[in-house]
This record gives sequence, structure tokens and C-alpha cells, in this order.
Amino acid sequence: MIHSRAFQMILLFGASCHAQVTAAPILKSSDLQADAAILRKAYQELHPGLYRYNTREEMDAHFAELNQQLGHDQSLQDAFLAFSEFAAKVRCGHTQVNPFNQQKTVVDELFKSPTRLPFYFDWLDRQMVVTQDFTSNHVLPSGTEVTQIDGVPTSTILKRLLSIARADGANDGKRIAQLAIHGDSEYETFDIYFPLFFPQAGSRFTLQIRRPKIHKAEEITAMPLTFEERIAPIKSREEQREGGDYPLFESKDLPDKSEYLRMATWALYNSKWNWQQWLNERLNEAADRNAPALIIDLRGNEGGNDVGNEIIAHLIDAPIKLSSMSRLVRYRKVPDELLPYLDTWDQSFRDWGSSAIDMAEPWPTAPKAVPYLRLTRFDDETGNVIKPAGKRFRGKVFVLIDTSNSSATFQFVQIIQSHHLGTLVGQTTGGSQRGINGGAFFFLRLPHTGLEMDVPLIGTFPSLPAPDAGITPDIIVTSTIEDIENRRDAVMAVVLEAIRQ
Repeated sequence: MIHSRAFQMILLFGASCHAQVTAAPILKSSDLQADAAILRKAYQELHPGLYRYNTREEMDAHFAELNQQLGHDQSLQDAFLAFSEFAAKVRCGHTQVNPFNQQKTVVDELFKSPTRLPFYFDWLDRQMVVTQDFTSNHVLPSGTEVTQIDGVPTSTILKRLLSIARADGANDGKRIAQLAIHGDSEYETFDIYFPLFFPQAGSRFTLQIRRPKIHKAEEITAMPLTFEERIAPIKSREEQREGGDYPLFESKDLPDKSEYLRMATWALYNSKWNWQQWLNERLNEAADRNAPALIIDLRGNEGGNDVGNEIIAHLIDAPIKLSSMSRLVRYRKVPDELLPYLDTWDQSFRDWGSSAIDMAEPWPTAPKAVPYLRLTRFDDETGNVIKPAGKRFRGKVFVLIDTSNSSATFQFVQIIQSHHLGTLVGQTTGGSQRGINGGAFFFLRLPHTGLEMDVPLIGTFPSLPAPDAGITPDIIVTSTIEDIENRRDAVMAVVLEAIRQ
């Protein structure tokens, strides 16, 4: 299975457009281009999805453009933006300059500026809409549309930031959703890149807004938040996730006795909480009382552990095959010259050995003229089959999904849909039906800049051609500004009505 381990272990435009942190360059072009050469060697040798959405000629052009951007002495900020833009061009949701995997000097210099917008927001039809207000005088009620920041249209800001947003293939819905702020992470993508592309001129933001039910635009000023103020609402929660036994899922019985499971994350690698026992107890209880429905809320959940397999085991009467995907890798053993730059949590990733086998014929949906080996290691661990376990739940099953679902949650949703195990409600997922890259990772440490770039190692590829798109729900629900203003959960409202019917 594909795991988004990298997110838990550590989850552009031309250089002339990049704002400088200092007037004097601090990195020499020769050192920057040496890092780019190491990156190119690592990605071309190891990355299974490098040519999934780009031809060799296109990737050669992207490498050449990166080399050109790094062809003059420049700040760490400019180099960070150049590498970020390059990573986005690979069009892989697990390829990035990972903020959670950078050394302290990089984090302190680039990620902790006191320039956070004083609100959470979503992008609705590419409009920035406030979902929670943190201004001192509460001037931004939920549902307020922010149309300009310091004179720059928010549509322009979104367009610029899309150049560094990571997602698989053509899934721009995932890219846009990644640029919202929900308070889900210590390092929000928008918080990191917005001040780098659009440095703040004064001590306050000047915002052009439209409040709910008021069509007239107005201008206000608001103090930015510091990094510490931004993460304060989530700090205690994140500390509990780091090695504690605090439950990370929510369960409640609805008035009609339906079972609601809220799962904001499946990234449980460092948690001491026995989630398997907790989850199986809840599912067994729901089966015992003949709950009319099981609602599994995965909105905002990129992935992590294969929690979905535990759920599916309660929904089936006979074993099912996980998928028709094949796991492919680009190498059997890592070239020696790359080893000094690669870190990981499992040293066996350096040499797949006999678990990486030659294929008699190229895999039909893998990039043409690109050598691959089939990886059997994880087939041995999982058998690629889910078997019935626990008590069988026979009520209706609803899975609430959105663009965040792009790794383990994507695969769970795909199984639910392909085996007709439940009804999907919400928005089209992230990820791609053509397969995703992940499962195992190297953390590539570029020696001169000090930057880290994730290198996914396992690519999944379907046996037949598939759309370059996420998974479309059975019932599509799009939230509105009025829903946000009234704090109405439109997706849950649709599900509850479906249960009543």
C-alpha cells in the first residue's frame, strides 16, 4: 500500500520575481548548480513517477530551467523557491521541498516570519472566503470574501502560489485545496510561500473585503499573526499526536443510532494510542446494535497508515483483492555516489534485493522506454488481499471525501467505490486514478543549500489505462459562502437526509 510516511516523519516564476531576504547573495551559483546536479541524478535514478506526466524531453527542459534559475549567486529564499517550483513540475503529490524535513536553520530563516493572515480560509470557486477570524476586533465574520491583500487581487495570489503546489497529474482541485488554511498543520503551504512571493510592505495588512450579505467592497487593515500565534490553536493537539495515547479519531452516535466516525488523520506512526482496538470496538458495537448507517468522515485527511483496511474487513463477507495496481521501482540498489545524500527510516530501501524482479514485458501503463522492476516485498506482507474480520456491519455506509484524500485515504475510497461497499459523498478526491508514488521514501539532503527534497520510491500503476483524475463521489456536494457563514455542514446535511430516506 502507499503510505504518506514522509508527511508524518519529518507529512514559480522566474528568479527575477522572487523576493530577496537580504540584499547580498549568500549562496554561490556553482554550489547551487552542484545541488541541482545531485537532485537530477537522484530523481532520474530513483523516482518512479518522474516520467508519469512528463516526457523525457519535458523533464530535461525542467532540469535545464532549474539550472538556469540557479545560474547566479542568490539568497537561500530564491533557491528554495526555485527548487519548490521544480518539484511542482513533476506533478507528484509526494514530491516536494518538505517543510517538515528541513534543518533548523532553514526553518528559522524561511518558515517563521510574523506574516500570517489573521484568519483561516477556504477557496470557493477560487475566491478566498474566511472560515475563522483571529483579528483582535473580530472584523472578519465567517463567510467574508477577501478580494485583495495589500492591493494584490487574491486571484493573482492563488495563481502565483499554484506554481509550487504539489498534486498528482492534472488534479488542480488538490492544488487549490492545499493552499487554503484550516489550522491542520504547523507549516501551512500558504503561510510559507505567500510572504516569500508577496513580501509585506508595512506592519499591517490592507484587505479589501465583502462581508456576508453586503455586496459593497470595503477596505480594512489588520495586524498579521506571528508564527507562534498561528500554531497556538493546534500546538497542544500536535504534541498529543507525538507519541501519546490520546485518541485521534472521534466517534459518536447520532439521534437515529447511526455511527459517525471522524478521522482527521491516519498518520499514526508515532502515536502510542491503540487505534486498531479502538476502531474495531466501535465497528463491532455498531454491528451489534444494527446501526442504520456508518458515516466515515475523511475530509481533510491525506492519509498515513492503512486504517481503511481495518474498516473494510467489517464490510465484506469474503476476501477482496486490494487493487489491480502493480508496484514498480526504478532501481534494485541505490548507486553508491548517491548514498551520502540520502536519509530514510528503513535502510532496506537502499537495496531491494530479490524483492525487485525483472519483468518479461514492460508494464502496460508505465511510461514507455523507462526501465522498471516489479516490487514484491509488500505483496508478501499484505497478500494484496483484505479478509473479513470482526463483526459484519450490514447498515448503509457513507464515506465523506474531499480533495485532501490523496494517499492512503485515496486508496481506501477507491476500494469502497470499486467494490460497491458504500456511498461516497462530497468533493472529488486528490490523487490520480493513474496511480500515485509513495510507499517508501528517501529524504534527499542537498549539501550546499541544506535543503531536503522528498524522493518517493514506489510507483503504483494500473493494469489498464485510467483517467488522470481523482475519484468522483456518488453524491457531489459543494459548500457555499452561505454554508460557511451559517456554519452549516452541507455534506453532513445531505448524508442525514439520505439516511432518513
